[in-house]
Amino acid sequence: DKTVSLRKDLSEMHDWITQAEEEYLERDFEYKTPDELQKAVEELKRAKEEALQKEVKVKLITDSVNNFIAKAPPAAHEALKKELDVLITSYQQLCSRLNGKWKTLEEVWACWRELLSYLDAENKWLNEIELKLKATENVQGGAEEISESLDSLERLMRHPEDNRNQIRELAQTLTDGGILDELINEKLEKFNTRWEELQQEAVRRQKSLEQSIQSAQETDKTLRLIQESLAGIDKQLTAYTADRVDAAQVPQEAQ
Repeated sequence: DKTVSLRKDLSEMHDWITQAEEEYLERDFEYKTPDELQKAVEELKRAKEEALQKEVKVKLITDSVNNFIAKAPPAAHEALKKELDVLITSYQQLCSRLNGKWKTLEEVWACWRELLSYLDAENKWLNEIELKLKATENVQGGAEEISESLDSLERLMRHPEDNRNQIRELAQTLTDGGILDELINEKLEKFNTRWEELQQEAVRRQKSLEQSIQSAQETDKTLRLIQESLAGIDKQLTAYTADRVDAAQVPQEAQ
């Protein structure tokens, strides 16, 4: 009987749609690791593609039902037509929901990758600060050399806040959705602690270098005064010597 065969096809397609909804749309997903999130993205992509492939079967069932209705008595029309309409609506909704959820998870995955990228960039900058702090730990030389070290440290510290703001926003977006929250909180705590420690150390080093510059400038000034004084004494003694003045004839300090 053609009606029985058509109803069997409609029922099988309904069962497949129900199973797909239960497996991919009604099941609660928990994404605690990047692997779980990536796996979910791949699963939904396969489910979306599988659903699209079912379009051929839905079309065949639609054609079969319409052909039957065109030839069958009116009494058989209404029930079959209603079942077909329900199937088409359910199928279209399934495809739409699978595609929507897949796109959402793709955006979440991209958000996670972007967060990692910003963290990597900021940690590289923190590495540079660490190296610079070690390089300026015991700066040798006069005021000019110390001033150059201070300038290079200050240039490095003039780092825009954009990346750190992006890290906060991306992390907030993900954790608000309960996605990778434990991992993200752990990474952020480690990053923020390191950032604060290096910032504080850099401020201390800047003050220390400024004090070293001031001390070096005072030392340079004292040395200049001593040199000027010695040059004056040398000139005076040279004049005494040229005039063949006896030591006993000059002031005590010249003697």
